[in-house]
Amino acid sequence: MAKELKDLTKRADNYSQWYNDLVVKAELAEQSAVRGCMVIKPYGYAIWEKMQRQLDEMFKQTGVQNAYFPLLIPKSFLSKEAEHVEGFAKECAVVTHYRLRAKEDKSGVEVDPAAKLEEELIIRPTSETIIWNTYKNWIHSWRDLPLLCNQWCNVMRWEMRTRPFLRTSEFLWQEGHTAHATREEAEEEARKMLKVYADFAEKWMAVPVVQGVKSETERFAGALDTYTIEAMMQDGKALQSGTSHFLGQNFAKAFDVTYLNKENKPEYVWATSWGVSTRLIGALIMTHSDDNGLVLPPRLAPVQVVIIPINKGDEQLQAITRKFEPIMDSLRAMGISVKFDGSDNKRPGFKFADYELKGVPVRLVMGGRDLENNTVEVMRRDTLEKETVSLDGIAEYVAQLLEDIQQNIFEKARKYRDDRIYECDNYDEFKERIKEGGFFLCHWDGTAETEAKIKEETQATIRCVPFGYEQAPGIDMVSGKPSKCRVVIARSY
Repeated sequence: MAKELKDLTKRADNYSQWYNDLVVKAELAEQSAVRGCMVIKPYGYAIWEKMQRQLDEMFKQTGVQNAYFPLLIPKSFLSKEAEHVEGFAKECAVVTHYRLRAKEDKSGVEVDPAAKLEEELIIRPTSETIIWNTYKNWIHSWRDLPLLCNQWCNVMRWEMRTRPFLRTSEFLWQEGHTAHATREEAEEEARKMLKVYADFAEKWMAVPVVQGVKSETERFAGALDTYTIEAMMQDGKALQSGTSHFLGQNFAKAFDVTYLNKENKPEYVWATSWGVSTRLIGALIMTHSDDNGLVLPPRLAPVQVVIIPINKGDEQLQAITRKFEPIMDSLRAMGISVKFDGSDNKRPGFKFADYELKGVPVRLVMGGRDLENNTVEVMRRDTLEKETVSLDGIAEYVAQLLEDIQQNIFEKARKYRDDRIYECDNYDEFKERIKEGGFFLCHWDGTAETEAKIKEETQATIRCVPFGYEQAPGIDMVSGKPSKCRVVIARSY
C-alpha cells in the first residue's frame, strides 16, 4: 500500500473507523453543514447513477412506470393510518411556516409569525399517504388496475445517530407503490419486486443475500407482511438491503380507494410498496472493500478501466496515447468505461494508490519498454495480481477479465457469508457466539416476548424467516416452547 494511504484505518483495528475513513478518502461523500445529512460527491453519485439506471430498467421490464409526488405531506394524511403514523411519528420533520422576514436590527432573518400554516406539512419520511390520496382520483374501475408506479426521490427521517449511506436524516431512494384488484395479485407483486432486488444485489452488486419475510415486530409500519433481502458485511453483521411490503387494504381503506369490479360492485384495492436506497452504497463498501480501499464490482464501477502511461517526455506520451486510442474505442464500443490518465501533476505511484483506493477494477500500465515490446502490465483490483500481456487482443482480454472479477468477488462474498451461517439450538452458546458476528438459524416460538428478550440480552434481532431453507418443527432455544421454523438472527446495522 502506497504511503499516500497510510492514514486509512485497518479493518482489523477498527472496522467502523475504516468504513468512515474510506467513505471520505475515496471521495464518495462527506458530512454537510446540516447535522445528520451528507453531501454525496461526484464519484459516490456516479455509483448511485449506475445503480439507479439498472434498477430503473429492471422495474420497467415488470411494467412499472415512473412518476413524482410532492415532498410535503399534510399532517392530517399521516393520521389516517394509525399504525403507519405511529411508526414514523418520532422521525418526522415538520414545516410550520411559509415565510421569513428581516430582523429589525438587520442582523439576519427570522420566521414571520404571521406566516403560520393552517395545517403543518411533513417532509416525506415515505410517500404512502400522499400517493394513496392521489390514487383515489386515478382508480375507478377494474380497468384501471393494476396501477404500477415508482418514484426516485429523497426522504427525511430525523436520525440521532448517523453514518454516511447507512443511516442519514436525508437519503436518496426509490419507492414503488402499486394497486391491485386482488390480494393474490398484490402478494405476487410484492414477492416479484423482492426477487428484482435480490437479482440486482447478486448480479450487479455481487452481494449475496438471504431472502425472507420479517417478523411482525420488524414489519414496515402499516404492512401485513414485509419481505426483505439481508446481506452480511465483513464484520458479520446484517444489513437490510431492500424491502418489499404487502400492505393489504390498509391504505385503500384509510383513503377510501375503491374500484368497481366486473360485476359493477365497489371493492377496496390491494396494495404494495417497495424500496431501496443509497444504503446500497454502504453495502458495496462493507461487503467487498479491503485495507487498500474500495473494491467495486465492475458492473457498477464508474471507471472500469484506467490506463496510466509511464513516459519520459511528451514524445513518448504521444506514442503511448496513439497505441491506446483504438483500444479505448474498442472498449467503449463494448460498453466499458475507460479513463486515460496522462496527467503530469501526480506521480505514477500516487495514481496507482488513488485508483486502488477508488476501486477501479482494472489498471493498464505502459512504460517505454512495454511500448517497444507491444506489451502492457495489467492489474486486477480484486486480487491485486499483475501480469504483463501482449497488446494484441487486449480489449477482449480486459472485457473477459472484468467478467471474471465480477464473478470472483461475488463468490468470495458468498463463501464468507456461507461460512458464517450457523444452526444453533443452545441459548448460552448463541449469546457467546453472536459477539463474533454471523447469521444464526435458530428456532423461534413466534412470540414478541421471546424476540424482545433476545434483542435486549444480545443486541441481535430476528432478520427474517428465510425462504429456500428446508424447515422442520423444533424447540425455541430461549423459551423452550414449540417452534414451527428457524429464523435468521443477527446483529445488524
